[in-house]
Amino acid sequence: MRKLIMWNVITLDGYFEGETNWDLSFHGLVWGKELEELSLKQLRSADMLVFGATTYLGMANYWTNAKEDEGEVAKFMNELPKIACSSTLKNADWNNSRITKDAVNEVSKLKKEGNGDMYVFGSGILSASLMKANLFDEYRLCIAPVFLGKGRHLFLEGIPNQKLNLIESKPLSTGGTLMTLIPK
Repeated sequence: MRKLIMWNVITLDGYFEGETNWDLSFHGLVWGKELEELSLKQLRSADMLVFGATTYLGMANYWTNAKEDEGEVAKFMNELPKIACSSTLKNADWNNSRITKDAVNEVSKLKKEGNGDMYVFGSGILSASLMKANLFDEYRLCIAPVFLGKGRHLFLEGIPNQKLNLIESKPLSTGGTLMTLIPK
């Protein structure tokens, strides 16, 4: 059975994006060798990536045009199977992608079908839906040491109360902190 894992970089005040789509400038505060190695480890364990519509379009645009120095990460991002969860997208042109209009039912079904991990990157609205359906098995967050002050919060109002166990916490040489939590 697959595990559904959330992976995001967030600010200390809970933002995963600045005021505009793809304002991820704070990621540079924590990016380094440690996060690159973690990214590769996660992608090697993955057999599917799950995105909301906005994240899917942004990731597709970025990774299909990735520079050569992004080698192995770009290879995984472009080759792994991807699900775009959207009621509005008409096409999923990024390699190895398909669209589902019913994220909760599709992700629930897909969790039972495979053995690798399924990752949700970004995708705040989709994540809220999956959290309400109690589908996440694990939350992996990198906390960037900054108060952004405004932008898009990752955890939206209305998500259910859920107690979590911290199973790992690791400071990064860049000043960020990795946290891995699982539902109790």
